[in-house]
Amino acid sequence: MLIGENILLALSGLLANKMRALLTMLGIIIGIASVIAIMSVGNSISTSVTSSMEALGVNNITLGVSQKSTEDTVTSDGRVFAGISRGSEMSDDDYITDEMLEAMKEEFAGSVDSVLLSESAGSGTAEDGSLTANVAVTGVNEAYLEYEDLALLAGRTLTERDQENAKNVVLVSDKLADSLFGGDYDAAIGSEVKIYISNRYYTYAIVGVYEYDDSSFSTESDDNVTTTVYLPLEAARQQNHSSTGYSQLTIVTAAGVDSASLCDELETWFNNRYYHSNDSFEVTASSMESMVSSMTDMLSTVSIAISVIAGISLLVGGIGVMNIMLVSITERTREIGTRKALGAANSSIRLQFITESIVICLTGGFIGIILGLLLAAAATNLLGYAASPSVGGIVFSVAFSILIGVFFGYYPANKAAKMNPIEALRYE
Repeated sequence: MLIGENILLALSGLLANKMRALLTMLGIIIGIASVIAIMSVGNSISTSVTSSMEALGVNNITLGVSQKSTEDTVTSDGRVFAGISRGSEMSDDDYITDEMLEAMKEEFAGSVDSVLLSESAGSGTAEDGSLTANVAVTGVNEAYLEYEDLALLAGRTLTERDQENAKNVVLVSDKLADSLFGGDYDAAIGSEVKIYISNRYYTYAIVGVYEYDDSSFSTESDDNVTTTVYLPLEAARQQNHSSTGYSQLTIVTAAGVDSASLCDELETWFNNRYYHSNDSFEVTASSMESMVSSMTDMLSTVSIAISVIAGISLLVGGIGVMNIMLVSITERTREIGTRKALGAANSSIRLQFITESIVICLTGGFIGIILGLLLAAAATNLLGYAASPSVGGIVFSVAFSILIGVFFGYYPANKAAKMNPIEALRYE
């Protein structure tokens, strides 16, 4: 019998016993829908998180000073225990200095595009009488502001002269201007703003208003959102009474440079040249590219693990298919006997019932795919992410449906193929 005829027979059997067919496919439907929904939601979250992290600069390298650990301890039975931190406090000699950065720029002239320097001056509240706005004051250098590429709505940005003279001038967000100046950005320019930080008021002159970008992970409402107030780096350092060095900074790599390789080279260069005799501290480097890769791998692993658990219901569905196929064979014993008496080969009988099993599983699989996509769309919309269907999950579901049909349909099909035609014809 041709495969096309077997498929038509299987479909007519499903239509003739709609309720039984639906109950048989239920395990397959639930399993496939669960796998598709979980993988699609995981894919959407992964894509959103990765895009957000890449927006921070996938080619960026974070360079920082960290404490050295004591050497690893190896026990008599071969177990290795990592050393503990020495617990030293940093002195002025332990920080990365401007001289080190200039030497680094010369050494890696073709690989380093710019060095982003920043220093937190604290978080607090900008006040004007009863009007308030939550802010985080951050000192930044010129390269940092250029990299941020803020959209100015009024005024100017921080200049080289502001940086050199450590002026107490700031760039504020439109959210702050809306809260304190009623949205009049021109009125905000040149005005002074008082910010309460750590039980003390600091007064700054506003020179520019930038547009706040709300595409972040913040869960704060628009009324309570904390925006950044940008201050010249040296002004922030004077406010904090900081040393002349840096404990952490960001390096932007030049176009086409492998940030992962440069990360290792920078770490080795700094430690060999400046920290080889430092007993307590060393320079460590990490690339955003490796962080994005690690985050993507972690989210994918979690999604696959949950999908495997959800896929257990597919096995239950497969057992249900085997059960109904055995029942179907019992009901159609005389039909099988008649076909064998007329000369049907065992392989033909076997193929017929395997085809029926595959059709049942594929039908359930397609219903499950549609249901899974609907569930994924609803879930991602509820979570606030863009829907991103998992193509791999769909392909896997179709392939797995066929595999289940073959695997769980073979035993009943083989049993039907081996029937004795005489006994089958006598069956009542």
